[in-house]
Amino acid sequence: MRNERFTIRKRLKSFKYAANGIYLLITREHNAWIHCFAAICVIIAGIIVHLSTTEWIAIILSIGMVLAAEAINTSIEKLADFITEDHHDAIKQTKDLAAGSVLILALAAASTGLIIFIPKLF
Repeated sequence: MRNERFTIRKRLKSFKYAANGIYLLITREHNAWIHCFAAICVIIAGIIVHLSTTEWIAIILSIGMVLAAEAINTSIEKLADFITEDHHDAIKQTKDLAAGSVLILALAAASTGLIIFIPKLF
């Protein structure tokens, strides 16, 4: 492990890299577009039905976790494709597991949304 000195400049640079990662996710990844569209719809619906602070926390965490999982999934897929374009069972399983993690979180987020919004709509 290297002993690098802490500098504000290096920390700011790391935020720049992270912001670029978010930019790449929302401008180039089709699945992220779907998640962002759903997030916008949920946020608008939340404003209309006047969600409580606790409900907003659940919604914001759900949106954040799904988008973060999508970013991790995309990273794994891009790294695997960089390593080889040939079919390897281990790489396929790795990519499938990463995609599955996004689906698990998306289903949990949808369930959270239903629990919050159904009582407000009916």
